[in-house]
Amino acid sequence: MTKDININVHHITRVEGHGNIVVNIKDGTIEKCEWQVPEAPRFFEAMVRGRRYDDIQTIVSRICGICSISHSLVATKAVEDALGLEVTEQTDLVRHLMHYSEQLQSHTLHVGYLAAPDLFGEKSVVPLVPKATEIVLKIVKAHRVANQMSAVLAGRITHPITLTPGGMTKVPTEQELRDLKATLEDCVPDLVDICKAVLSVAGNLPAFDRDTEYVSLKQTNPLYKRTLTEYSFYHGDITSTDCNGDGDMPVNKWESVANEYVVPQSTAKWCKWHRDSYFAGAIARYKNQREFLSPLAKEVEKMFGMTVDNVNPYMNNVCQLIEAAHVVEASLEIIDKLLTKGTKFEKVNVTPKAGRGYAAIEAPRGILFHAYEFDKNGECTWGNCCIPTNQNHANIQKDFEKLVPQFMGEGEDALRQKMEMLVRAYDPCISCSTHMLNVEFVK
Repeated sequence: MTKDININVHHITRVEGHGNIVVNIKDGTIEKCEWQVPEAPRFFEAMVRGRRYDDIQTIVSRICGICSISHSLVATKAVEDALGLEVTEQTDLVRHLMHYSEQLQSHTLHVGYLAAPDLFGEKSVVPLVPKATEIVLKIVKAHRVANQMSAVLAGRITHPITLTPGGMTKVPTEQELRDLKATLEDCVPDLVDICKAVLSVAGNLPAFDRDTEYVSLKQTNPLYKRTLTEYSFYHGDITSTDCNGDGDMPVNKWESVANEYVVPQSTAKWCKWHRDSYFAGAIARYKNQREFLSPLAKEVEKMFGMTVDNVNPYMNNVCQLIEAAHVVEASLEIIDKLLTKGTKFEKVNVTPKAGRGYAAIEAPRGILFHAYEFDKNGECTWGNCCIPTNQNHANIQKDFEKLVPQFMGEGEDALRQKMEMLVRAYDPCISCSTHMLNVEFVK
């Protein structure tokens, strides 16, 4: 057994943003074990002050280039909540489709380009190309399908331009919907093959368990009962595996769920609810909503032997594959509904007023919270955002604290690899999670 280990990973690779892993072990005693976030804070909550209600989603979509649709959607929902706006069923369905496009986009990107190289024993996706050419090409194709969806529904691949409080500035035509349907149907066999390829190397996922709290949305809107949108990325109350079916929290109380606080080792705030930490992401959604999965998603679940009792954080990536299958089938269901009803442009009239609004949706990396307040002229006076990675930082630290003693006997290189894989399993958007901190200096 190696008695002395010094790991100092300065800016872990294959994640968005900058995060450090520091472990110091001397004579078999762990002296330091930290997940650090050194990113400079970004002041989006300050940027929106003084801006009109219809500028908010455009500004905050820039929080993230990967989850820009999620930020735009949740901001728009929060604005609508503040102004008392209700949207039509058509708007809601089109926004669901837009959101699904980002889920598919992000999940295929992360599993295919960022997580899979670890499982195949490669440093990046580049050396993986000659080793698994056919599968890499299918990953690229699936990612391109998602990009196409985003372009049609959001107006472009990233940073949507079709969203507006109360509705949409553009809705897809019948031909665009039919083209999307054909493309998605063609994508299904490729997704199955991608899952089979990951399954072939899934034995390289570390055998590591740590029970924790899992937080996500859960559908409460009767409009979506007995439909695939009941596995919710977009509507519902905030639930947790610790709620045991009781004690779910309405979205307007999200600040009492996140309970943000500051720690010395991170420029990003940490969060906790019923325990010292919680997990937000695909595995949390899966645990809280598994019964609503689509048939293909359940096939992927069975393929990997995944169950709701699984508490291995590395299996978050498997849950991303399960969700990728689900959103394709859920998208096809919505497209059929829109084709049956037909789509038409709906004019939106908004009267500004004073109010505060809250919203939550599921970004690919987990539950995402926004809140805004407006004066009587519709100008923003306050904003607050809580990003999924922000909520996962404490859980990563708690995972480290259990993982290091369990695997330090394998040596420094093996331990470093497992810790890097663990961070990547969360699919973190680290820079997106570092927002404005209120610092009080005490003399």
